[in-house]
Amino acid sequence: MYPSFSAKRRGEAPKCGGATIAEGIAIKAVGDIPFALADPLVEDVMVCDEEDFEKAVAFYATYEKTVAEGAGAGGLAALLRHPERFAGHKVGLVLCGGNIDARMLAVVLNREMVRERRLIVYRILGDDRPGMLSAMAAVIGGLGGNIIDVVHNRLALDVPAKGAEFDIMVETRDSAHADEIGQALKDKGYALRMG
Repeated sequence: MYPSFSAKRRGEAPKCGGATIAEGIAIKAVGDIPFALADPLVEDVMVCDEEDFEKAVAFYATYEKTVAEGAGAGGLAALLRHPERFAGHKVGLVLCGGNIDARMLAVVLNREMVRERRLIVYRILGDDRPGMLSAMAAVIGGLGGNIIDVVHNRLALDVPAKGAEFDIMVETRDSAHADEIGQALKDKGYALRMG
């Protein structure tokens, strides 16, 4: 709708496209009849990024315990993207679709956990010796981090031959907790890389 309004009001053909989870509203062009009906009634169309749709889907699932597809969560995506437009107003949102498969919902929820740093990978360079992984796990677990996955890479060429690279995926409470665990690992002498 956004490119249709801006282009058709100037007499140009709209340009649309791109991959999205909001497939239900990702049409290539608005038809002449729907445009003619909407044109006098619609004051503005707000644009959201793909991340906004993902956040809205995750928000519905996490806080409302409701499954929403990307397009169905479009109203909430606009509210999250443009909060200043709605400040001081009572706002009603229409949730208009829940057609999202379980795999995609899981991907969206995990991506939101990564954005919120509730799921984080600590990449640690260290010696490849017995007890090393156990010691790192003790630091993480001692602070309440939940280790989800570990990749122990001895073949990374930018690590000494007697060393290893450890990618430790950890579930945290929030961003501050993620920082606390990272700092504790550094304080124990572990070399962290961005992961």
